[in-house]
Amino acid sequence: MDVHAIAWIALIGIILTMITVDIVGHVRTPHAPTLREAAWWSVAYVAMALVFGVIVWFVWGSTYGGEYFAGYITEKSLSVDNLFVFVIIIAAFRVPRNYQQEVLLAGIVIAIVLRGVFIALGSAAIDNFSWVFYLFGAFLVWTAISQARQGVETVSEDEEYQENGFVRLVRRFVPVTEDYVGGKLVTKIDGKRMITPMLLAILAIGSADILFAVDSIPAIFGLTQEPYLVFAANAFSLLGLRQLYFLIDGLLDKLVYLHYGLAAILGFIGVKLIIHALHTNELGFINGGEEWHGLPEPGIVVSLLWIIGVLAITVVASIARNRKDAREAGQPAR
Repeated sequence: MDVHAIAWIALIGIILTMITVDIVGHVRTPHAPTLREAAWWSVAYVAMALVFGVIVWFVWGSTYGGEYFAGYITEKSLSVDNLFVFVIIIAAFRVPRNYQQEVLLAGIVIAIVLRGVFIALGSAAIDNFSWVFYLFGAFLVWTAISQARQGVETVSEDEEYQENGFVRLVRRFVPVTEDYVGGKLVTKIDGKRMITPMLLAILAIGSADILFAVDSIPAIFGLTQEPYLVFAANAFSLLGLRQLYFLIDGLLDKLVYLHYGLAAILGFIGVKLIIHALHTNELGFINGGEEWHGLPEPGIVVSLLWIIGVLAITVVASIARNRKDAREAGQPAR
């Protein structure tokens, strides 16, 4: 895929514009968005991601267009799973409703920067070491098994959040105020500069994405090895998370089969990566160092259909389960 520098500049410009619109139009005036506002902006962000995919399709061809769409849908699905953790973090830090948008956006911006670094490292590793696909594939299969074992998980605001090492390190060396100070991240109390819980919550969300990137980056590299498409799909999926959070806040626990759906997607991509690794094998202890083509590698069309099909079944099955539970409890279905 021949990507001119202008294409990279245009992509980064779009991302910066979207972030600026969020800051000026939504976060600058602290408020809790209504369901209607969250719905319209969620649709707008998805529409922009789809328009970008259409441009890729017409400029670079249907193959790369299909790879982008498969990558975007996969990353968007995984980002919904990330919201479970965001709900717990925001509840644990007791972030005021009016300032939750600011916390989410700042954390997402940190996540985009970190994803860019991980994508660059992953791309360099793939270019120089073909055996990396074995590692990516095996890790995704293991992650798929973990997701399947996790099964139905209900997020509760009372669920305990365990701060990661980075947040604990910051709390250890930097004084933190007891309460929030409006929307401030840093303040002075009795002449002593301190950070607020809001900054700590932002760092918690941003650093938590490191764990999310561990499975999402190998997953999308299993669908496309083009850094431009990998970064675009990640950026667009992350930028829509803030609106999606407020749109489905309180309904996440209704996606009772989400973990099984993600397990099916990650497992499929993991097997696809292992087959690709066998097709380009250079390891001497596998098939004598020769390539092995005993199994066909699923194409992008098959991959896209699998991802869409699994997600459709997951949503429909979750809705059916919720209705059944509501009937048994004598309550209206939600």
